[in-house]
Amino acid sequence: MTKRKNYAVVLSAVVLVCCGALILGQKVNAAGEGKITGTVKLDGAAPHMKGIDMSKDPYCVKAHASDPAHLETYVVGADGGLENVVLYIEGWTGSAQVSTAVPVFNQKNCVYTPHVLALDTGEAFKVTTSDQTAHNIHPLPNPMNNVGWNQSQPPGAPAIEKSWKNPEVIPVQCNIHPWMHGWFVVVKGPYATTDADGKYTITGVPPGSYTVTAWQEQSGTQTQKVTVAAGASATADFTFKAK
Repeated sequence: MTKRKNYAVVLSAVVLVCCGALILGQKVNAAGEGKITGTVKLDGAAPHMKGIDMSKDPYCVKAHASDPAHLETYVVGADGGLENVVLYIEGWTGSAQVSTAVPVFNQKNCVYTPHVLALDTGEAFKVTTSDQTAHNIHPLPNPMNNVGWNQSQPPGAPAIEKSWKNPEVIPVQCNIHPWMHGWFVVVKGPYATTDADGKYTITGVPPGSYTVTAWQEQSGTQTQKVTVAAGASATADFTFKAK
């Protein structure tokens, strides 16, 4: 009986030590992670974005009565900051992106919000609708790379929950409203999307040297090499010319 008690005590101590080491290791790793920040700008004057004719659906027309809809190929802030640019690390070999919230691709006022949704491979996301008119969302991946789908969402329909297996830039359309157009940009590893000022931050980056890629739907991609020190921030700024 005494030997069994001693064994149980030893086993418990080993478990506690292992758990403590695991927690400590996670804290050390988190403390050692850095980030990549920067700003993406458009060189020169922003091109005129054409208005969108929504006359096919009276609901959509009414939704934009005081705020006419325009194409979102280039969305540029007051200081030239370029919105909707996706930044990611080329050739990522680390762990998967850990999301604090499930990304949402919403259909609101007969446009996609956000216009560009970045995702990690295998990352679950939701397609929702806020409109009182029916939509039919239809992503168009390369069939040799990802499995596409084509699904109706009438008013009040539940969210469609999906994920993408492989990296790819996937155009999205609505079969009911031909002007609706957006993007799923599927990458591998940490990513970020520029805000209204063209700013971004890629978090959770371990120390090392990396190639950061910036993707813009019309102007293509650019790359830049950076080195991230433990717990520090590296900077990578980009400038695109309109096409």
